[in-house]
Amino acid sequence: MMKIIDKAMKIFSVKEGVILFLCVFCMQLVCFAENKPNSKFGGVQIGTITYSYRSMPDQSLPAILDYIVQSGISSVELMGEPVEKYAGIPNSRDRESLKKWRSSVSMDKFKEIRKMFDEKGVEIHILKLGDHRWSDAEIDYAFEVANVLGAKGISMEISEEAAKRMEPFAEKHQMYVIFHNHFQPAEPTFSFDKILAYGPMIMLNFDAGHYYGVTGLNPCDLIQRLHERIFSIHIKDKTGPKATEPNKNMEFGKGETPVKEILQVIKKNKWPIYCDIELEYDIPQGSDAVKEVTNCVDYCKKALL
Repeated sequence: MMKIIDKAMKIFSVKEGVILFLCVFCMQLVCFAENKPNSKFGGVQIGTITYSYRSMPDQSLPAILDYIVQSGISSVELMGEPVEKYAGIPNSRDRESLKKWRSSVSMDKFKEIRKMFDEKGVEIHILKLGDHRWSDAEIDYAFEVANVLGAKGISMEISEEAAKRMEPFAEKHQMYVIFHNHFQPAEPTFSFDKILAYGPMIMLNFDAGHYYGVTGLNPCDLIQRLHERIFSIHIKDKTGPKATEPNKNMEFGKGETPVKEILQVIKKNKWPIYCDIELEYDIPQGSDAVKEVTNCVDYCKKALL
């Protein structure tokens, strides 16, 4: 490229050569940008939780990043395990060893991860790391790592106990603690409102598929009511509780969960809610997680455009 520019500089005037150089530079920038994924459709950010790639053979962080890019995804909820492995966490089940490492590890490796994702054009909007049973120092560490990675908060399983423990840390770090539901909404005493009442830094990672699968209720009604406290939604297609095979994960478009309606209501209202594909149905023979996540992205794209 530089040889071409050198020859051009000899042929053209300095002014013309500078203009040519700038044109070539701009073309390179455009090509670079075009190589980056973009999974925002109709104003709705489609992403995935990287748990979706758990069946792939290489579970290293660089490989997972490649899977994300191959799927055409530009924003993710990133699982914490490969992040910590990349950063050098001890291969141990000893709680004290892990606690010591988390309480003293440098942020340098995590900065390296941020750079690696940035270069590929992939945002990390949530880091799934932490547990309300961790020590204070470990919880601080989880928020610090999330901040370095550019995430808006950390996610974990929903419970009142977790909300009570985690909310002060979220306030301290001015980052969200984002709670994910499985089948809890089917329990008579469960209430999203009770969880959210613990503080303004608590948000929901609302799993619309699980919600529909165990209650049969339209997730859009809850999204309409609590949209200001929903940071992200796990998108999956499931059968309802009264189906022949109840609460079963299905390929997108083959279940009963109103996936298209969910996406369209977010688009219509321009709510800044991340919509993350969670691949949980059985992968068809001859396919793999990357191909299936790509299919799910295409399904969401068609629903939004």
